[in-house]
Amino acid sequence: MSAVIAFMDDLMFLSRIRAAAAARDVPVVSVRALPDLLAACRQGASLVIVDLDSRLPTSEAMAAVRAEPALAAVPIVGFFSHVHAERAQAARAAGCTRTLPRSAFVRDLDGLIANPPQTT
Repeated sequence: MSAVIAFMDDLMFLSRIRAAAAARDVPVVSVRALPDLLAACRQGASLVIVDLDSRLPTSEAMAAVRAEPALAAVPIVGFFSHVHAERAQAARAAGCTRTLPRSAFVRDLDGLIANPPQTT
């Protein structure tokens, strides 16, 4: 079964993601390092969720996922604080499928897990 891969260090948001995914019987794999992200995606990912406000190398991580042909179509959703809106543009340039402010991410989380956005 494909999993939701969470690339973040915010335990509060990870908990929200786990709860939403559990309601749909979707496993969540939490990773904080690029090699772990790629390994988790290779095991099967229906969606990658990235906290764009984290201290993790998010742009490098998204670019690395997009660089692997077998992973290029995996949808990546990034969320950010509304005060850091410039991060959305950088994330899209790095390969993020969709970016959302935190409030919209929380509101849309169940739908994102149920119907991940298509990568173009």
